[in-house]
Formats: sequence, structure tokens, C-alpha cells
Amino acid sequence: MAREIILDTETTGFDPKTGDRLVEIGCIEVVDFMPTGRSFHEYCDPLRDMPAEAEKVHGLSSAFLAGKPKFHEIADRFVEFVGDSVVVAHNAAFDRQFVNFELEKCGRAPIHEDRWVDTLAMAKKRFPGMYNSLDALCKRFKISLESRDKHGALIDAHLLAEVYLELQGGKERALELTHVVETLAVSAAVQGSYGARARPLAPRSTDAEREVHAAWVRKNLKEQALWIKFGVVSAEG
Repeated sequence: MAREIILDTETTGFDPKTGDRLVEIGCIEVVDFMPTGRSFHEYCDPLRDMPAEAEKVHGLSSAFLAGKPKFHEIADRFVEFVGDSVVVAHNAAFDRQFVNFELEKCGRAPIHEDRWVDTLAMAKKRFPGMYNSLDALCKRFKISLESRDKHGALIDAHLLAEVYLELQGGKERALELTHVVETLAVSAAVQGSYGARARPLAPRSTDAEREVHAAWVRKNLKEQALWIKFGVVSAEG
């Protein structure tokens, strides 16, 4: 099974080389394009002012960020969460430059360019000549934006996970993967001359993590969420 990390960031500006810093990072874990319920989310104190133009985009003020962890304080947990998985981002070059700048600044290895998947490049290939922002793709795929007043790293990561699934073939792709996994499981059981595992493997996410994810989906994405359509999350709490 393929594990990937859907990632989004919010920053003070456009270029870390000129003093801009990462102020929010949100990641969700997906396996075979479907969320597992595990996520990573942190706000970071940039140790500088927040330009008014940037605050209008994400709503994160200097006062709000003051006292939040510095990136080096959350770096190890972030690196552990990502592991060696592929990282999926929209306009990945932007997120990559900030993530790698912060990682290198605190002595951690950067995430190599080969490990990044850019959904903007995927969208441009599928919809040439069209507007392919995250908002535009959500509208094109009929993914609800009702809960989104301003940009936020975690909510955008959740939206991007749905967009990524659609770009990979949507429901048909998910069902195809489910069928392949089930077929392989049956084949392995037959070839090994034993039946189904007597004790199923424990899920990687905790009950609490799955419930937090389910509550967030029900509240923010509602019945339009692919997780509800596919039965991963119940429509009723």
C-alpha cells in the first residue's frame, strides 16, 4: 500500500531567502489515496512581524503567533510523521522551499525534490489553459468550500486530499485499489495455506484521532466529503 502525506503551509510571504518564514503547517496521512485519520498540525512563531497582505490571506496575526512553538521545537515530530513518504502539495515548489529552509535552518535534512508530487502540475496537464488554483479545482470537482473563510494549512490539506483523489481518478480509482488489495489478500491467504488473520492488525491511528478526523469532516466538508461517500466516515456523529 502506498503511504503519502498531503501537506500545506501558511507563511509570512513568498521567499524564505528574503526573510519570510513558515507560520503554519498541516499534514494528513493517506494510504492508497484515502485518509487514515492521522494528521500533523502546528502553528509556528516566525520571530518577525506579519505583513498585512499575508494576514489578509490566512488571518494569522503576530499577536496570535507570539508564543507558539518555534519550528525547531516541532521539527522532530514533523520529520517523524512524514517519514520516508511521498509529500503531495499544490504548487509544491512554494511549500518545498519553506519546509526545506526551516528544516535546514535547524540542522535537519531537507525533503528531496524527487519525493514531492505537485497537484498543480497534475491539474495543468489534465486541464490545460484553465485556472487551476485549489479553490478552482474544488469547485470543478464539486468539493464544498463552505467551511473555508480564509486559507488554513490543515483545512487546505484536507481539501487537497479530495482534489488529489479526483486527479487520480476519483471514486473509480479508489474502488479499483480496494479490489486489488482484497484480491491480493485472498491470494496471499490461499498461497500460504492459512485463512484470514485471526487477530487483525491494529490501525496506525488511534480511536481518538479517527474521531477527531470524522468530526472535522462532518462539520466542515459535510455530505460532499469523499470519506462520507465511500463510507470511511459516518454521516452521523
